[in-house]
Amino acid sequence: MSDGAVSRREALATGAVLLGGAAAQRTPVYVPPPPGKKPGWALVGLGKLTIEELLPAFARCEKSRVAALVSGVPEKAKALAARYGVPEKHIYDYEAFDRVKDNPDVDVVYVVLPNSLHAEYTVRAAKAGKHVFCEKPMAPTTKECREMIAACRAANVRLMIAYRLHHEPHHLRATDLARGKELGVQLVIADLTQQVPPGTWRTDRKMGGGGPVPDIGIYCLNAARYLTGEEPAAVRATTFTPKDDLRFGDVEQRCLFTLSFPSGAQANCSCDYGLDDVSQFTMIGPDGSARMDNAFRYRGLKMTVTQRGVQRVTELAQIDQFAAEIDLFSQCILENKPHKTPGEHGLQDVTDIEAIYEAARSGRPVKLNS
Repeated sequence: MSDGAVSRREALATGAVLLGGAAAQRTPVYVPPPPGKKPGWALVGLGKLTIEELLPAFARCEKSRVAALVSGVPEKAKALAARYGVPEKHIYDYEAFDRVKDNPDVDVVYVVLPNSLHAEYTVRAAKAGKHVFCEKPMAPTTKECREMIAACRAANVRLMIAYRLHHEPHHLRATDLARGKELGVQLVIADLTQQVPPGTWRTDRKMGGGGPVPDIGIYCLNAARYLTGEEPAAVRATTFTPKDDLRFGDVEQRCLFTLSFPSGAQANCSCDYGLDDVSQFTMIGPDGSARMDNAFRYRGLKMTVTQRGVQRVTELAQIDQFAAEIDLFSQCILENKPHKTPGEHGLQDVTDIEAIYEAARSGRPVKLNS
């Protein structure tokens, strides 16, 4: 998910690029960057998330640096390049993006665009021989996800999907509690709601791939997956769209969905574009429960664990979540090691999201991973 507004002008600057014959090309030999080098990153899309979170995060990175910027707004790109020390010759517009292949300072392309453009720019980056770090959801459809995986595999480059909470201390501790003997979680309740202004790509089904489900519901879905350590076996869902709110002429306002897991665990999840901001989850097991407040936010996470009637607040470090995931990917590239959230992980979320929408349309449960 690109968490900030990206203009339609930027989003529609170019058309789709097909995978073509990339898979048929000879696979190149993987050569890691030289020792001591910080991989250089090209940021594709200079919306709110990039400006307010990603660029400042690079100042706190130990293994990564900003090497290039890609935008459809030259004035913005030049101002940000000057602020963050990016050479003006390393600014690209969307049509010229493919020239990044000739820039040895760029090792990684970070796709921070509306969901409908993730596949195109991932494939183009792979063809340019660059590793790819892509915002979630990975793409609007499973077909596009598979094309992204195939393109990166053919080019022998890494693909990581930006699930920042997989590296956040509170979520790591919650996962240990949920899967271990301390709680043995059987029920997860996750809610993420926010007011979305009119006229953004989030309320454009084509650009977003749906409404709140792929944009913010994915946090609840993914949390249920890593807390239980299982993939859902079935999903039930219902949506709500008001008749008198012009924001929701193309997408739903709300979706409620229930995931059933092979062990018998369940997750009840909600996401909404028209309610006050709520970001939380609760996990409950036979021997206790835990609640995470500000669960999916960038800062201010707080976890309260209850066992045998006694509550305790878990005090953990508040980290820069973006710097952590960026540096992790750079480290994996430098050391040629695997990571937690490859393209296949993102594909599973999109598979589940498609099933959620199918269940909502049909009014019947949909089986998964059978």
